[in-house]
Amino acid sequence: MVWVKGALFLLAGLAAVWAGLATYGSWRWQQRTNGLIADLVAARMARTLPSFDPAALDDLPPPVQRFFRAALTPGQRPVSGVNLVHTGTFNMGETTDNWKPFTSRQEVQIARPGFVWDGTIRMAPGLPVRVHDAYVAGQGVLVPAIFGLIKLTELRGGGAIAEGEAMRWLAEAAWYPTALLPGQGVTWTAIDDHSALATLTDGDISITLTFRFGPDDLIASVWAEARERTVSGQLVPTPWEGRWSDYQRVEGMMVPMTGEVAWMLPEGAKPYWRGTIMALDYRFAD
Repeated sequence: MVWVKGALFLLAGLAAVWAGLATYGSWRWQQRTNGLIADLVAARMARTLPSFDPAALDDLPPPVQRFFRAALTPGQRPVSGVNLVHTGTFNMGETTDNWKPFTSRQEVQIARPGFVWDGTIRMAPGLPVRVHDAYVAGQGVLVPAIFGLIKLTELRGGGAIAEGEAMRWLAEAAWYPTALLPGQGVTWTAIDDHSALATLTDGDISITLTFRFGPDDLIASVWAEARERTVSGQLVPTPWEGRWSDYQRVEGMMVPMTGEVAWMLPEGAKPYWRGTIMALDYRFAD
């Protein structure tokens, strides 16, 4: 029976080490999250904007005009920021599907455009991968780390990584639709009666996405001809699409409660994020 007691002591020791790693990793990760959010706040720009007036839409493409009339109520105050809580599944496989559950919080700022996504993907019971995906002061960030300690990769800086993160901010503006109004830094170009190009310029970054509107005039999907996809640690330009659904009125705005994001590969769509909004906490401009 001595060997049984020894094995139990060993297992207890391993469990204690595992728990210690998880606790320390969570603490260290939170410090890094706080640092990113502090940098986001430090980049904030003062901007005075009027409340939404449908009469100010006349110069926009017709489907964009219809979108704002459907999504916003007259007198809607501009959003200055929002905190989101998500839950869903994330596809960790590069060649085959490997869906894992995740939870996340996301802090979004409208001016200067930016966000910090803090996600936890459960690879297995007791084995979390923490992920920072962010666009802060014109710089992109992508860092996944086991326990928040062991980094699987680390991408930071301008150029392609920053452009890809700016695309995410623009695509997710369905959650903060006043950011797409004239005067907020986004310009619109007509395509047809159901779609339009939206261009965001932020410092040296300029990106353009195709917005497609559904029969209800709300944003159905957002398309990028090329967004940087991480493949074996390298960035590969790949067509990309986000789809939004289950719109509900929150704080006077129609916003989607569910979404799916996919890489559009030659062999077909490869979804990698499916999420549901659990909470939205808006801040509005004075």
